[in-house]
Amino acid sequence: MAENEKKGGMTVAEAGRKGGVKVAQERGRAFYEQIGKKGGETVKAERGHEFYEKIGKKGGESVRASRGPEFYSQIGHKGGQKVRELIEQGKRLGRGGGKAAPSTEPEEPARPPAGGAGMNTGRNE
Repeated sequence: MAENEKKGGMTVAEAGRKGGVKVAQERGRAFYEQIGKKGGETVKAERGHEFYEKIGKKGGESVRASRGPEFYSQIGHKGGQKVRELIEQGKRLGRGGGKAAPSTEPEEPARPPAGGAGMNTGRNE
């Protein structure tokens, strides 16, 4: 039976997604951070630093091919603007001695990792 065929009313992908949502609700974001860190440490120990250089270069080449070199200029500019904002915020806090301004970004609810760029990318789900 193929992986995407239905057995009992749902596909393997649907069952996995449903399970991921349940785990996210029960354990929260910190759980995913913890298991991701553990997995990353295992990969680092097994494959070494060169592995990360190789996949980083491969990913960068893929992004350059799909988005063009201008993309890197744009994100570099955005990053520079954000750093400038953070420096200014730090200076204001240093002078005022007060607390940091509350974040304008809403806190995200716990949810399973997005499936678009993970281990299952490329599978017929």
